[in-house]
Amino acid sequence: MRVVIAGSSGLLGSHLVPALRHARHEVIRLVRRDSQAPDERGWDPEAGVIEEGALDGADAVINLCGAPLGGRRWSAERKRELLRSRTRPTALLAEAIGERGVPTLINASGVDFYGDTGGRVITEAAGPGSGFLADLCQRWEAAAEAAAPARVVRLRTGPVLAPSGGLLGQLRPLFSFMLGGRLGDGTQYMPWISLDDEISAIRFVLENQRISGPVNMTGPEPVSNAEFTRALGEALGRPAPWVIPGFAMRAVLGEFAQEVALTGQRAVPAVLEEHGFTFQHPTVRSALGAAVSA
Repeated sequence: MRVVIAGSSGLLGSHLVPALRHARHEVIRLVRRDSQAPDERGWDPEAGVIEEGALDGADAVINLCGAPLGGRRWSAERKRELLRSRTRPTALLAEAIGERGVPTLINASGVDFYGDTGGRVITEAAGPGSGFLADLCQRWEAAAEAAAPARVVRLRTGPVLAPSGGLLGQLRPLFSFMLGGRLGDGTQYMPWISLDDEISAIRFVLENQRISGPVNMTGPEPVSNAEFTRALGEALGRPAPWVIPGFAMRAVLGEFAQEVALTGQRAVPAVLEEHGFTFQHPTVRSALGAAVSA
């Protein structure tokens, strides 16, 4: 297939591009500057501009755009940027896809769509939750609706366990200095997924025309924060005895701490499993082992 990718320089995009090319798909990368290579096309989401012909002949567009959530307190301006960096590119691409008749849009989203779900097992059939991130994901997904009548897949991704960057990029230094520990009471669920499985699952939904709508991009066995902390400590060979109190995290990080670190979703990949996707790393220990040994 001819696949156009927005967000190709990020953690997922930089691994997805070579994976798709290895599978003999043709990849065109949208870049936020004048195109300089045969596989590049320019665009400017803020100005609402896509280079003429960028989507010509495309069988699918994969949109991975979105500013990182970061690990700091959210200001009002930062929250606006988190929303704008997702909805503007999505709306622009979706409208262009609808106008040009591109058959498929695969658009990033997050498991935060469901809000804090406690210990309930959550599949794609669950409704939206509440909170800033849940609202962000709902508006992000709504921006993709303009792609109709294209097939639209919404990738509700959990924290991706990669050798560098992402969640482990933030946690690994702390654990290396024996400063790791559970967050709050540790009962909040973490719907992790390995980088290998995330990339394979994106390719899986790209090539499987029967899949549309929301897809939970998570490993089959979500774990509590306390269990994740133990598993990461074991993988790194470092004890993780500490407890970071919830009130202390809220005092320092405010809303970010509450929505990202102290709540979670027990989300499972029902759609992927129903369609026969096989996980390379079905357990958190397998995923962490692969990430820290890479």
